[in-house]
Amino acid sequence: MALDGSPGVSVPPNDDAVLLSTDGRAGYITLNRPRAINALTHPMVRAVDAALDAWERDDAIDVVVVAGAGGRGLCAGGDIRAIHDDARAGGRASVAFWRDEYRLNARIARCPKPYVALMDGIVMGGGVGVSAHGGVRIVTERSRVAMPETGIGFVPDVGGTHLLARAPGELGTHLALTGEAVGAGDALLLGLADHFVPSERLAGLSAALASVAPAEAVRRHEAPAPGGAELAAHRQWIDHCYAAGSAEEIVERLSSCGEPAAKEAAETILTRSPTSVKVTLAAIRRARTLDSLESVLEQEFRVSCAALASPDLVEGIRAQVVDKDRRPRWSPARLDAVTDSAVEAHFAPLPRGEAGLGLTG
Repeated sequence: MALDGSPGVSVPPNDDAVLLSTDGRAGYITLNRPRAINALTHPMVRAVDAALDAWERDDAIDVVVVAGAGGRGLCAGGDIRAIHDDARAGGRASVAFWRDEYRLNARIARCPKPYVALMDGIVMGGGVGVSAHGGVRIVTERSRVAMPETGIGFVPDVGGTHLLARAPGELGTHLALTGEAVGAGDALLLGLADHFVPSERLAGLSAALASVAPAEAVRRHEAPAPGGAELAAHRQWIDHCYAAGSAEEIVERLSSCGEPAAKEAAETILTRSPTSVKVTLAAIRRARTLDSLESVLEQEFRVSCAALASPDLVEGIRAQVVDKDRRPRWSPARLDAVTDSAVEAHFAPLPRGEAGLGLTG
């Protein structure tokens, strides 16, 4: 039996970090690093990709279901400790990881069979990448969905800027700059999810997918999202403030508009890496002009490779995850000290000899 409650015989990879099983017409993928809230490693990315490669060509499989083990969440992101160590050592393992991860994100979006993501609990960073590009995205009352990268000196990736750029108004910009986590109602509003299913019904939904078409299985188990979308009530000030021409002006508008929640957002942004905030704003706005997820992923890959060499990435992970002092020392330390040329450098072509993703012509 798979760890998500679905029947079937598990066929785990060698390290057991991804459990694979089939039952009836369904293939089940369970991310299985519960102590790390199923944070993705490079071997896990390869295992998921291999499963999709096999099941896309298997006429006996009609639907793919992805879930997380341990009850805390689908996936908390990538293995940022490994990225921290790689960046400190001046290595390139993270580049290889991102290349395969972003290719997997594109594959999920183009999966020819229904790809059902059970986005229960924590779904952040890389967890969004393996779920929110799917065709059937399920959230629960326990869901907390976020792209929190600016808080660790990084920039939203895994197609996150594509998703957030297409959210209503400036809601995506708000989430990208603050790194704020949202619940089920807001995930539905932003277009990060499609259906609400109470967590107690997930096991039944997962099992039903072995024999019932996804649309029917969801219909039997879904319910109205409790509480609705909290951000809907804040659209007026969010759309006004985040439409400003620069990150500095966004913070000024948030601070002075008179809304307590806006002032809180400004204070949050000022705790984030100034370089990451400015690059993220540019990435979101550029993503709106790009014609496909693949094009955005290529852009994100360039940005991520540039960020790997930034002192803020190592410092941000140190402060949040390694030492946990929550007191990052950003360089530069202020938004107005981050130059336009420093931002632009993140979008420059890859160095000669460095392969891209190969997703676009």
